Amino acid sequence: MSKIQPLVASIRDRAGKGAARATRREGHVPAVIYGGKQEPQTVSIEWRKLNKKLSNGKFLSSLFMIDTGKEKVRVIPRDVQYHPVTDAPMHVDFLRLLEGDVISVEVPVTFINEEECPGLTRGGTLNVVRHSIELNVPVDAIPDHLELDLTGLEIGDGLHISNVKLPAGATPTITDRDFTIATVAAPSALLSAEAEEGEGEGEEAEGEEAAAEEGEEEKSEE
Repeated sequence: MSKIQPLVASIRDRAGKGAARATRREGHVPAVIYGGKQEPQTVSIEWRKLNKKLSNGKFLSSLFMIDTGKEKVRVIPRDVQYHPVTDAPMHVDFLRLLEGDVISVEVPVTFINEEECPGLTRGGTLNVVRHSIELNVPVDAIPDHLELDLTGLEIGDGLHISNVKLPAGATPTITDRDFTIATVAAPSALLSAEAEEGEGEGEEAEGEEAAAEEGEEEKSEE
């Protein structure tokens, strides 16, 4: 299960663009906590602390316990707005989580046992189609990541959602097909060799066909 991380925030008494700009000038990022059948709560988070959380690449699938000084609220980030030029975080939306809630969340995938994958040891490459999987999952069972085992996979084999062991109560949001997550692709050298071989066979067939046509023409002239 995903570990709940602490995050300190300050309550903002004012909302609006002017108040948000003032918050940023003070080195904080405006944010809002919504959901849970409660009124939205405007808060701000110190820029340095937020940026550190953003840097791990798993921010939107992480659980946080926000401490506003008046209460502690369990949340999950739902959206981060960035500056179009500097990429600095400008605003964050947090969803308040209540016990028993089921939410959709993107969970990163990781791959294990690469050394036990014959396709990779023969020079193949791992082609990752999906770096994360969107799940409907209880808030108390959100995983940090999903592990996919590469053991025994040959070149041309793939891993699908049916190969993934999901947490109890979790289901993929895509249910109409057994979608692909990764494949073991042939090495580029092998593909080039096969392409050249195909071209050679094609040229040989064309030569045989031309010779046959030439023979038929000679017979007709006789």
